[in-house]
Order: sequence, then structure tokens, then C-alpha cells
Amino acid sequence: MEQAVFESVRYSAECQDCGAELECWGVQALVDGRLRWDVESTCFACGFAVAMCGGDVPAERRDQMLSEHGPARLQVSSPPTKSVAIMRVLRAELGIDLKNAKAVLRRVLDGDYSGTLPEMEHLARTLREAGIVAAATRP
Repeated sequence: MEQAVFESVRYSAECQDCGAELECWGVQALVDGRLRWDVESTCFACGFAVAMCGGDVPAERRDQMLSEHGPARLQVSSPPTKSVAIMRVLRAELGIDLKNAKAVLRRVLDGDYSGTLPEMEHLARTLREAGIVAAATRP
């Protein structure tokens, strides 16, 4: 079993009970081969607390993670003969068509495809399962 990969952000929101500032912690995690987004929120004014588990990371929080932690890059060191296999994984994992898979493949091979560390590690693991040498790295 591979180790879980986490990245978190702290942010504020409005308490749904009293309208005061709610302190929130969001965590994107790669656990058991799946990406998940979990949030814990606490209002120090009224005591409201909630934990929400699962789902996709909101774009605003993903942008915050990239800003605070920096992007991770997907690096592939497989021969060009593996390009079809790489595109097959990209299409399946990213839900993209062949044209977009070719564009993403170019970015991956150029070392220019990036995202959060859990996202890039998820792709790297899936590529490794398909026999492709891949790693998630952070400059």
C-alpha cells in the first residue's frame, strides 16, 4: 500500500448559524488511490462546527493551494514509444478527448504539466501501474 499524500489550506468563511467568521481547514488527499477533498470548519463565536468529507476541491481552494505550496510537476522518463500508453492514462484519468490528450502529453513530455501534489502523484501512480516511469516533483 502506497503512502497517502496530503496538501492543506486554511481559509475563512461566514458561519451559517450566526454570520461570524468561520475558520476552515481544507485538505486535498490521495488516499487508497483516490483523490478526496475534506473540510473542517469551526465558529469560535457560536460553537458551530462541521466536517465535510469527499468531493472535488473547489477551484478557489485549488488555486490557494497552488499559490501557498507551489505547483508539483508530473515528470515522465519513458521512451517515445510509450506515448500512446501515456495518452490512454491521461484520457481516462482526466476525462479528456484525444486532441486534448495530445496537448497534455506534449506538456508532460516537456516537463510543463503541473497541479497540486496529490493530483500529480495520483497521475504518476496511475502511469507507473501502466508500466511508465513517472514521478510527481516539486522544484
